[in-house]
Amino acid sequence: MRLPDTLPPQAWADTRAGRALLAALEADAGATRLVGGAVRDALLGLTGADIDLATAFAPDEVMRRVAAAGLKPVPTGIAHGTVTAVGEGLIAEITTLRRDIQSFGRHAEVAFTDDWREDALRRDFTINALYARLPGGAIDDYTDGLADLAARRVRFIGDPLQRIAEDHLRILRFFRFSARFAAVIDGDGLAACRLRANDLMALSRERIAMELRLLIGLADPVPMLALMLDAGIFRPVLPEVTTDRLPMLATTIAAEAAAGVAPAWERRLASLLPPADLRVASEVGARLKLSNTQRQRLVAAVAPPPPPPHVAAAWTDGAEAVVDRLLMAGDAAAARPLIDWQRPRLPATGKDIIARGVAPGPEVARRLGQFERAWVAAGFPDDAALVAGMLDAAAQSSVEA
Repeated sequence: MRLPDTLPPQAWADTRAGRALLAALEADAGATRLVGGAVRDALLGLTGADIDLATAFAPDEVMRRVAAAGLKPVPTGIAHGTVTAVGEGLIAEITTLRRDIQSFGRHAEVAFTDDWREDALRRDFTINALYARLPGGAIDDYTDGLADLAARRVRFIGDPLQRIAEDHLRILRFFRFSARFAAVIDGDGLAACRLRANDLMALSRERIAMELRLLIGLADPVPMLALMLDAGIFRPVLPEVTTDRLPMLATTIAAEAAAGVAPAWERRLASLLPPADLRVASEVGARLKLSNTQRQRLVAAVAPPPPPPHVAAAWTDGAEAVVDRLLMAGDAAAARPLIDWQRPRLPATGKDIIARGVAPGPEVARRLGQFERAWVAAGFPDDAALVAGMLDAAAQSSVEA
């Protein structure tokens, strides 16, 4: 594919805060440049990437200049050279040019530098090591990233094994970026990831979960997941995910599209786990250090889809859980009415049962539960007379008993 010769205009760079930031960091002189995903995506005509800037200024100087420009400097990772600038409608990360002295699989000891090529060579993939000078948009490419981007190729910078040793998360990032941008998987990168798959065990489970979320949230992650499973990438950390579950994920993705709902990564992950095995789902959620809310959704989703009427199951288990199960079963038509369903309020309390002659005590709760089941089965009627008749029936049944 043919790429633009220069970076297309960036809307944020022409805002008041954007102009102030670029002027403060002498972007017009090339001292500060846009880098990484924002450059890559803009060249491909995509939007939404974070604003990452690389600069020759030291972190303390960046802090001073950002504050002098009327923006708020936040030392989000100042030990590694990163400062976040916050202004009206603007959040930008600014990182001083650096080189790795030592790396420890995820953490690196760095030294600051003024060498742009040295900074580029420590990055992960060639397509992520492109720099753009603003406001003009001239591209600096030290690793042949433009050629790789045009050829739709995701390639490690330098030796893939060395890049992975520096940061084990790059194994998962290689597959995620390949799923997004590559026409064909790079053989050298695949071989290195296959060889070093066990390195994933050294990563925090939160980082693994983050990359997994981004990967399975793509429009069609199934082919890349099949490749990863064949290469044994998930075996060290998620052995429960196997190739025989990929058709279920494909079914889920198709049903999401048919129902017009956004992808939910917990739902998609549930589709990859053994069906109806709540214990395994709970163990996976715990292993990935998911939040309680995420873990509960994952476990609820793997339960079997309910029989009709589905709205009754939504009352009991929650609409979200029922929608997840129906979509995983490929039943978009049944899921669609529940997508925006709001749980109605039960139109009675124990006082209504007592008012009908039932003595206070456990029997009240039992009779109220009987009323609730009848009311749900009737489709949640809100007609006052009908509700009163159902309450009478529940209370009378109790008296007769």
